Amino acid sequence: MAVAPAAAPAAAQPSRDAPRACGPHPALSRSVHHLVAHDRIAGAAVLVTGAGPDAPCARWTATDGTAELRTGRPMNTTDRLRVGSVTKTFTATVVLQLAAERRLSLDAPVERYLPGLIRGGAYDGRRITVRQLLQHTSGLPDYLDAPEWQHIERLRYRHFEPRRLIARALRLPRPEHAWHYATTNYLVAGLIVREITGHSPEAEISRRIIAPLGLRDTYWPGDETRVRGPHSHSYFTADDGRRVDGTAWNTTFGGVGGALVSTPADLTRFARALLTGRLLPAPQRAEMRRTVAADPDRLWPGARYGLGLISSPLSCGGSWWGHAGTVPGGHRALVATGPDGRAVAVALNEVPATLQAEQDFLDVVDQALCESPSAERTPA
Repeated sequence: MAVAPAAAPAAAQPSRDAPRACGPHPALSRSVHHLVAHDRIAGAAVLVTGAGPDAPCARWTATDGTAELRTGRPMNTTDRLRVGSVTKTFTATVVLQLAAERRLSLDAPVERYLPGLIRGGAYDGRRITVRQLLQHTSGLPDYLDAPEWQHIERLRYRHFEPRRLIARALRLPRPEHAWHYATTNYLVAGLIVREITGHSPEAEISRRIIAPLGLRDTYWPGDETRVRGPHSHSYFTADDGRRVDGTAWNTTFGGVGGALVSTPADLTRFARALLTGRLLPAPQRAEMRRTVAADPDRLWPGARYGLGLISSPLSCGGSWWGHAGTVPGGHRALVATGPDGRAVAVALNEVPATLQAEQDFLDVVDQALCESPSAERTPA
């Protein structure tokens, strides 16, 4: 299959609508360009927003590569993309809102809300709490680890129901480690939201988060395989080694653990609202940030996991809080806030293929949150 070359390095420049106070941010631009030129990612886009109205630089961007290889259209920060497991933070937020409303208890067993759902073999819903679901310490396996998901592109147009995916997970062996990242946990959490509210978890997330925050580019695709409106295409490597367009995909397999479509601007707005108290009272935000060590093979070294939030150390001190997401069609997303309140959203349209490429992706986040917000141009 013929593939158009990546866009020339003329990208990695601030967007036209970025405030003039913003400098060129050379370190961020170099790290974004490295993803495309060295790690062979088709396209990368980064949006950074300042800590508030008094910040020396309110908003800046860096982009490189192409949003669509067939046409060579440049990558940008306004396109929609599939954000994968960033969806989990939305779901956890609604569960914590229900806890704040005293409609559920984080330390109650799953059995209280979903009697009989998790029973038999190595799994017992009477011994798994809601907190453990959100924290990935439930001991439940991930249905995506089942053998049939090793060739996931063969399933790309199929519809999946949460209960059937959970049932498939319960037929898998128990994970070896106490912390085990599993989208299964979030499908169970979504069923709890449905049981308590009488509405689908997607509807509750839309009503409680997406609509109030005005996230106009964030939506649930359902069975719709295309991405509505302007969007970056996404790419993956097929079994035969070809680079394939994976934009069209039925993401019902991810549900409230991974199906949302969004944009960098909507993600940074959500992250800022969440961590500044607009969506959750202080006690629930504190619960969200109570972390355990994550398995570095499932995330990365130094990462810790709270209730739908990842914490990761920064080279400039402190940590960022947020979440990353991946979909099999090729989109890779991450949203995070730093200690000074700065927020960053990163969008890739191809998943890093090596550990070094994944580290380079995380380095982009580090540069975005650590580089001076009004970086001065270095002398020629």
